[in-house]
This record gives sequence, structure tokens and C-alpha cells, in this order.
Amino acid sequence: MLENLRLQHQTAAETEGLVEQLVDVYLDAHADDGPRYTAERYEQQLAAHMPREGWELVTARADEDLVGYVYGFPLGSDTRWWDGIHEPVPDGFTDEDGQRTYAVCELLVRRSWQRRGIARALHDRILSTRREERATLLVRPDNVAAQQAYDSWGWQPAGWLRPTREGAPLFEVRIKAIASSR
Repeated sequence: MLENLRLQHQTAAETEGLVEQLVDVYLDAHADDGPRYTAERYEQQLAAHMPREGWELVTARADEDLVGYVYGFPLGSDTRWWDGIHEPVPDGFTDEDGQRTYAVCELLVRRSWQRRGIARALHDRILSTRREERATLLVRPDNVAAQQAYDSWGWQPAGWLRPTREGAPLFEVRIKAIASSR
């Protein structure tokens, strides 16, 4: 990894002024992924996610340039995260209480900075502070590089989910135990 890389945790309040930069990294990371990856849709996603209790961002900067980030939040009892999950799943799999599952929503690195260990560093940093028993994320089935990375980082396939929003793609659900790894 790069010597001048700086990782920093930030709350939603501390992130307010960074939204434009977050969108820019998102668009860069997804430049070849099709028309659903738009600034407008992502701004709406951030606006919906940032107010959630426990929302947290970890940024990666090289000098002053934002080169990547990861964010997520704990799933509360009223979560819609599991809406659209394909059955069957084990009894209680989708039961949440705000302390059971941490959702990793985005893990993004600018294309020119990929394959340097930055995503792994961001992943490890955000999960290192979590106290939930498990983490979850969604990965597109055609994103082979991400699937291979998640496999090597200990994430387990746990089923399939198509979010209920219009035009949402099918995702593979991944789960990783975190509390027990301390």
C-alpha cells in the first residue's frame, strides 16, 4: 500500500461538505458499469443513508486527493435492507435490532488507484471498530474482482437479493462474522 495514504473515520455531520467528492469517486469507480450509476441516483442514496443512526464513513486520501472510501450503518429493527431477499433463508436471518448486523453499503476506489490494497485497508478499518456480530454487503454477480476480494477477506455467500426499488439489479448477499473475530 502507499506510504502517503491516510485513512480517516467520519460521521455524517463531518461528511456534509464531501458529498460532491463522494459522488465523483462513485462515478469514477462505476464508469464502465452502465446507465444506472448516475450522480442523481447516488446523491439520493447518500441522502437516504447518511441520516441513519450509526452511519460511518472511512475515507482514503493520497496527499489531499480522495481516492476511495467505504461507508455503512447498523441495521435497525425497521430496516428495509432485506426487502427483496430470495427465499429460503434460515429462520431469523433477517431479524435486526440495531446491534446484530452492520451493512457495508459502498466500498469504492478510483479506477486509477485500484489494485494497490486500498479497498482492503478501508474494509479492515471500518470493520475494526464495529461491535455488531456480523456484517453484510451486496455484490453484483458480474463483479468478479469484488467477489474474489470478498472471498479472500472471509465473506461468505448467503443468498440473493433484488432491492425493491425500480430497476434494481440482482445482488449476491455476503455475510461476515465480525464480533467473534476480535
